[in-house]
Amino acid sequence: MTPALRRGLTGLLLGVSITALVGCGTVFHPERKGQVSGRIDPVVAIANGVGLLFFIVPGVVAYAVDFSNGTIYLPSGHTSAGVDAMRLEEGMDVASLERLLSEKTGKAVSLDSELMRVEEVASLDEALALVRMAGIDDEVRLGTATDGEA
Repeated sequence: MTPALRRGLTGLLLGVSITALVGCGTVFHPERKGQVSGRIDPVVAIANGVGLLFFIVPGVVAYAVDFSNGTIYLPSGHTSAGVDAMRLEEGMDVASLERLLSEKTGKAVSLDSELMRVEEVASLDEALALVRMAGIDDEVRLGTATDGEA
Protein backbone atom coordinates (compact mmCIF):
# COMPACT_ATOMS: atom_id res chain seq x y z
CA MET A 1 0.00 0.00 0.00
CA THR A 2 1.40 3.37 -0.97
CA PRO A 3 1.98 5.96 1.76
CA ALA A 4 -0.50 8.40 0.16
CA LEU A 5 -3.29 5.80 0.07
CA ARG A 6 -2.51 4.72 3.62
CA ARG A 7 -2.60 8.34 4.81
CA GLY A 8 -5.91 8.93 2.99
CA LEU A 9 -7.54 5.83 4.48
CA THR A 10 -6.26 6.75 7.95
CA GLY A 11 -7.71 10.24 7.60
CA LEU A 12 -11.05 8.88 6.38
CA LEU A 13 -11.25 6.38 9.26
CA LEU A 14 -10.31 9.07 11.77
CA GLY A 15 -12.91 11.49 10.37
CA VAL A 16 -15.69 8.89 10.45
CA SER A 17 -14.75 7.81 13.97
CA ILE A 18 -14.69 11.36 15.33
CA THR A 19 -18.04 12.16 13.70
CA ALA A 20 -19.55 8.99 15.15
CA LEU A 21 -18.11 9.65 18.61
CA VAL A 22 -19.57 13.14 18.89
CA GLY A 23 -22.96 12.07 17.54
CA CYS A 24 -23.92 12.70 13.95
CA GLY A 25 -27.22 14.44 14.72
CA THR A 26 -25.51 16.71 17.22
CA VAL A 27 -22.96 17.76 14.59
CA PHE A 28 -25.32 17.96 11.60
CA HIS A 29 -28.43 19.41 13.32
CA PRO A 30 -27.49 21.36 16.48
CA GLU A 31 -30.73 23.37 16.20
CA ARG A 32 -32.65 20.20 17.13
CA LYS A 33 -31.07 20.01 20.58
CA GLY A 34 -33.58 19.62 23.37
CA GLN A 35 -36.31 17.69 21.55
CA VAL A 36 -37.66 14.98 23.82
CA SER A 37 -39.50 12.80 21.33
CA GLY A 38 -40.76 12.51 17.79
CA ARG A 39 -40.07 10.57 14.65
CA ILE A 40 -36.48 9.39 14.29
CA ASP A 41 -34.57 10.96 11.41
CA PRO A 42 -33.47 8.03 9.21
CA VAL A 43 -30.44 9.92 7.85
CA VAL A 44 -29.07 10.52 11.35
CA ALA A 45 -29.88 6.95 12.43
CA ILE A 46 -28.05 5.51 9.40
CA ALA A 47 -25.09 7.84 9.90
CA ASN A 48 -24.87 6.70 13.53
CA GLY A 49 -25.16 3.11 12.32
CA VAL A 50 -22.06 3.62 10.18
CA GLY A 51 -20.22 4.03 13.49
CA LEU A 52 -21.28 0.48 14.34
CA LEU A 53 -19.26 -0.74 11.35
CA PHE A 54 -16.09 0.67 12.89
CA PHE A 55 -16.20 -1.28 16.12
CA ILE A 56 -19.25 -1.15 18.38
CA VAL A 57 -18.27 1.66 20.74
CA PRO A 58 -18.34 4.64 18.28
CA GLY A 59 -21.83 3.72 17.04
CA VAL A 60 -23.24 3.15 20.51
CA VAL A 61 -21.74 6.44 21.72
CA ALA A 62 -23.19 8.28 18.70
CA TYR A 63 -26.66 6.87 19.36
CA ALA A 64 -26.39 7.68 23.09
CA VAL A 65 -25.30 11.28 22.40
CA ASP A 66 -28.03 11.87 19.81
CA PHE A 67 -30.81 10.38 21.95
CA SER A 68 -29.69 12.30 25.04
CA ASN A 69 -29.49 15.58 23.08
CA GLY A 70 -32.69 14.89 21.14
CA THR A 71 -30.95 15.55 17.83
CA ILE A 72 -31.91 12.18 16.36
CA TYR A 73 -35.56 13.25 16.12
CA LEU A 74 -37.05 15.04 13.14
CA PRO A 75 -38.33 18.57 13.82
CA SER A 76 -41.86 18.58 15.20
CA GLY A 77 -43.26 20.59 12.30
CA HIS A 78 -44.01 23.67 14.37
CA THR A 79 -42.68 26.52 12.32
CA SER A 80 -43.31 29.29 14.81
CA ALA A 81 -43.65 29.75 18.49
CA GLY A 82 -45.95 32.27 20.13
CA VAL A 83 -43.37 35.00 20.45
CA ASP A 84 -44.26 38.66 20.63
CA ALA A 85 -41.62 40.83 19.01
CA MET A 86 -41.32 44.38 20.28
CA ARG A 87 -38.79 47.13 19.95
CA LEU A 88 -37.30 48.37 23.18
CA GLU A 89 -36.30 51.93 23.90
CA GLU A 90 -32.58 52.64 23.82
CA GLY A 91 -32.10 53.64 27.48
CA MET A 92 -34.56 51.20 29.08
CA ASP A 93 -33.49 50.12 32.57
CA VAL A 94 -34.14 46.74 34.23
CA ALA A 95 -37.13 47.94 36.26
CA SER A 96 -38.85 49.31 33.13
CA LEU A 97 -38.20 46.10 31.25
CA GLU A 98 -39.59 44.01 34.13
CA ARG A 99 -42.72 46.21 34.18
CA LEU A 100 -43.18 45.89 30.41
CA LEU A 101 -42.76 42.10 30.53
CA SER A 102 -45.14 41.81 33.49
CA GLU A 103 -47.79 43.76 31.57
CA LYS A 104 -47.31 41.60 28.47
CA THR A 105 -47.39 38.25 30.29
CA GLY A 106 -49.81 39.09 33.07
CA LYS A 107 -47.36 37.56 35.56
CA ALA A 108 -44.71 39.02 37.82
CA VAL A 109 -41.31 39.00 36.08
CA SER A 110 -37.96 39.30 37.82
CA LEU A 111 -34.82 39.54 35.72
CA ASP A 112 -32.62 38.95 38.77
CA SER A 113 -33.22 35.18 38.69
CA GLU A 114 -30.17 33.14 37.76
CA LEU A 115 -32.47 31.11 35.50
CA MET A 116 -33.34 34.20 33.45
CA ARG A 117 -31.31 35.03 30.36
CA VAL A 118 -31.63 38.39 28.64
CA GLU A 119 -29.91 38.70 25.30
CA GLU A 120 -30.11 41.16 22.44
CA VAL A 121 -30.73 39.48 19.08
CA ALA A 122 -30.69 40.74 15.52
CA SER A 123 -33.80 38.91 14.30
CA LEU A 124 -36.82 36.88 15.38
CA ASP A 125 -35.24 33.77 13.79
CA GLU A 126 -32.19 34.19 16.02
CA ALA A 127 -34.44 34.55 19.09
CA LEU A 128 -36.36 31.37 18.21
CA ALA A 129 -33.08 29.50 17.67
CA LEU A 130 -31.95 30.53 21.17
CA VAL A 131 -35.25 29.31 22.63
CA ARG A 132 -34.93 25.96 20.82
CA MET A 133 -31.34 25.52 21.98
CA ALA A 134 -32.39 26.16 25.58
CA GLY A 135 -33.52 22.53 25.71
CA ILE A 136 -37.26 23.00 26.11
CA ASP A 137 -40.01 22.69 23.50
CA ASP A 138 -41.10 26.11 22.21
CA GLU A 139 -44.81 25.68 22.91
CA VAL A 140 -44.28 24.41 26.46
CA ARG A 141 -41.63 27.01 27.23
CA LEU A 142 -43.66 29.91 25.86
CA GLY A 143 -46.98 28.77 27.31
CA THR A 144 -48.73 28.58 23.94
CA ALA A 145 -49.52 24.85 23.93
CA THR A 146 -53.13 23.96 23.20
CA ASP A 147 -55.18 21.81 25.57
CA GLY A 148 -54.34 18.58 23.73
CA GLU A 149 -50.59 19.16 23.76
CA ALA A 150 -47.85 19.22 26.35
